[in-house]
Amino acid sequence: MAVSNWNLSARKKHIIGLTLLCVLSLNTVFAQHDNGNKAPEATTTEIAGSFRDIPHLEEAFINAAPANREDGISVGELGVDGGDKEMILRLARSIARNQYGAFNSFLIAHKDKLLFESYYSRGRINLPHPQASATKTYTGLALGRAIQLGYLTMEDLDKPLVSFLKDLDPSKFVEGIANTTLHQALTMTTGIQVSGENREKMQKNPEKLKGQGEVQALFEHSNPITPESKVFRYSSGPALVMQVIDAIVPGTAKDFLKKEFLDKLGIVNYKWPDAPSGLPQSGWRTSITSRDMVKIGMLALNKGKWKEEQLIPEAFIAKATSRINYTKDNAVYFGGCNGVSNEGYGYLWWNADLKVGNKSYFTANAQGGGGQFIILIEALDLVVVATASSRHPVTLRMTREIILPAFMER
Repeated sequence: MAVSNWNLSARKKHIIGLTLLCVLSLNTVFAQHDNGNKAPEATTTEIAGSFRDIPHLEEAFINAAPANREDGISVGELGVDGGDKEMILRLARSIARNQYGAFNSFLIAHKDKLLFESYYSRGRINLPHPQASATKTYTGLALGRAIQLGYLTMEDLDKPLVSFLKDLDPSKFVEGIANTTLHQALTMTTGIQVSGENREKMQKNPEKLKGQGEVQALFEHSNPITPESKVFRYSSGPALVMQVIDAIVPGTAKDFLKKEFLDKLGIVNYKWPDAPSGLPQSGWRTSITSRDMVKIGMLALNKGKWKEEQLIPEAFIAKATSRINYTKDNAVYFGGCNGVSNEGYGYLWWNADLKVGNKSYFTANAQGGGGQFIILIEALDLVVVATASSRHPVTLRMTREIILPAFMER
């Protein structure tokens, strides 16, 4: 019996030892990068290739004191410069265990400082991440830049699109479409609907879709526009916005995007391909890094100002991030979770109220299918950025349940 007890005791000690070793190892995996070590980077070949070919990280990179990379972003330290460090680290560890879906990055900026940075799976600090429909938000901001430079006014947003696009033939338009305004394109309320049959006809003649031919085809092949059809509907609005940019700025829209929008923010590592029209894509297929997403969030949160320069009119940012239309039946990315309400849309920005306890916070969001988010919480001077490869992103729920409480005043 004594021998048996000794064996049992030894076995217990062995199990306890293994458990402690596993715990220590797990903590090492999640904490070893929380000390300013170099973040994972993609090679030049990987950056030039397909995002899908990027190998998964062997372990998550989690950093509560992001490095200063001289990229135009000021950095600070989570907990010291704001936020509950332990709450955010616990969240990051949960993300690393895929408890919130397949995330690639998760970053937090507070009061103009990047305080937290993490990468998972295919995420890399220097790798442009596919943006999907977050591209729509960037197209809208580029139009705001054109307004700031005087190529357009805020009042012009209520003018018909045809007043800017001079290569169109209105005699072939369907009924009611000639009065479609830039404001309606920005708010997805143009009423334009093209049947599958008509869209197939358009695609059979790709040469006719070059330049403003894209608009001509839409205006010819849409169903007639009625007051009832001009409701919020995810549609061709961004393409019409890009057409106006191309028509009003000097040179091309592509050159304008680079010189007056991306370069101004120090965004040099990106992909912005052309659409079939020959103009830059307006609604998807762009790629930028997670840190550059933070820059766009800071730009919007600072009412269009970047490094003391007003890049976009404050009035445009106010409209863009406001709730112009309610979209509850159309909001596919909000996840339908408790505490998320009053879902809406501004100028190519989503928005919603997030309720925490007895407090409610208005948020404006750039969103891309699969889980790209730039979330603005003005009341807390907070920008949350996330990239993912998930059909059902829970980033807003995660923000409401954990991130907001971590930065709320107690």
